[in-house]
Amino acid sequence: MTEYAIDVANLEKIYSGRSKKALDGVNLKVERNKIFAILGPNGAGKTTLMRILTTQITPSKGTARVLDFNVFSDGHKLRKEIGYVPQEMSVWTDISAYENLLIYSQIYGIAKAEREALIKESLIRMELTEYKDNLVNTFSGGMIRRLEIACALIVKPQIIFLDEPTIGLDPEARKKVWEKIVSFTKESGATVFFSTHYMDEADEYANEIAIINAGKIVSQGDSNHLKQSVGNQEIILGLSVPLDDKSKQQLRKLEQVIDLKTNGVEVEVWVKDASVALSSIMNSLFSSKVKIESVKINKPTLEDAFEKYAGVSYDSTEGIKEVNAVRRRIIG
Repeated sequence: MTEYAIDVANLEKIYSGRSKKALDGVNLKVERNKIFAILGPNGAGKTTLMRILTTQITPSKGTARVLDFNVFSDGHKLRKEIGYVPQEMSVWTDISAYENLLIYSQIYGIAKAEREALIKESLIRMELTEYKDNLVNTFSGGMIRRLEIACALIVKPQIIFLDEPTIGLDPEARKKVWEKIVSFTKESGATVFFSTHYMDEADEYANEIAIINAGKIVSQGDSNHLKQSVGNQEIILGLSVPLDDKSKQQLRKLEQVIDLKTNGVEVEVWVKDASVALSSIMNSLFSSKVKIESVKINKPTLEDAFEKYAGVSYDSTEGIKEVNAVRRRIIG
């Protein structure tokens, strides 16, 4: 068994009738037992990659292994080990939550003797037991998403693929969904591979993040690495009096200081690491007998990293309206 849950090399996908590659030489490794996020604008290749990894479509070129299985030749074996929640609705709304789980247990080939126990466990895990006999079209958006995840987890997969798992949900519902996902991974040791338009989810929950654009992985690393790679941090100081030339020179000589700009009693200082630089900056000002009235630190965000590497402005609503509209039409 290798250390990687996903191992992709030189993966390409060209859809019939199109000249542009949906995936253009993707190379990607995802460690086991990790939560991995993939970010990118609409049309970047996120869903295509996920559909290849879940054996729904075949690539035009390259190799892909999931859980040591070749996704092309071992698809029938791999499908027994994975869970998948697509963007689109994946449950039936005119039947109950229990009936949905029963159907999925049959689709996954779970033995009849084991179904009831696994259905009960899934309902408990996603806090849906008291609603198990309710029609799904009476559920809130968050409850529907939890049911969809319950259906994907019923086989206790080694890896779960989530395509926009909380799209369009309110903050409280999003938090609830992620609590359940994280709890499952801690209990089972499963790997999670997810896409999202919500940068805060990737920032908070992902152990590692890849940014994809135009079918290529353009950057990869943990959230801190990506943010730090954007550039310098800024410390904005409000002072009691404007700095004199000597005090400015003193600040410029500090090891962490890259540049500074003054505007009356406000000083902007650019540094490599604000948490390291702040104490030496404050000590320098104190030695010059300058009183500090306020301190503000601006650090690069994951949104900044996204915009730098994807080459497009970050828009958290991108793609959400379209998927929500589809889901509303299905719910009725």
